[in-house]
Amino acid sequence: MDNKVTTSTISDDAKLAFQSKCMEFLNISDKIRYIGIINRFGRTVSGKLRKGIRPLLSPDQARDERFIESVRQQLRNSFDSSIGKTHYSITKNEFVTLVLIPSKNQDVLYYITIDKNATLVDVNDIITKVKELE
Repeated sequence: MDNKVTTSTISDDAKLAFQSKCMEFLNISDKIRYIGIINRFGRTVSGKLRKGIRPLLSPDQARDERFIESVRQQLRNSFDSSIGKTHYSITKNEFVTLVLIPSKNQDVLYYITIDKNATLVDVNDIITKVKELE
């Protein structure tokens, strides 16, 4: 499979692999609310909400949010030659922490929301484990 991922070119095997990856990531910590794998256009390739969690965003808001994050990451990429590649980014909001991790091997982003009461140590542990399991 080509490393560029679009929703229209994903094979059934790749979709199953992404779904499995989401489950694997979700099991890292009970502080993870949601794990999504998004393409460079912000479209969800696969995603999983932790059981018992109510989404904070409507479907339209969630779509727009993922698009914004994918665009922000593409803008960051323009600085790679000057400051190096992005390993991850963290956005701390009042009700949730968002972590965005670019995949090393494919043109996707791991979009992770974490409970607001998670400490920076918790967030760092989640990031480390996601990068190890990637």
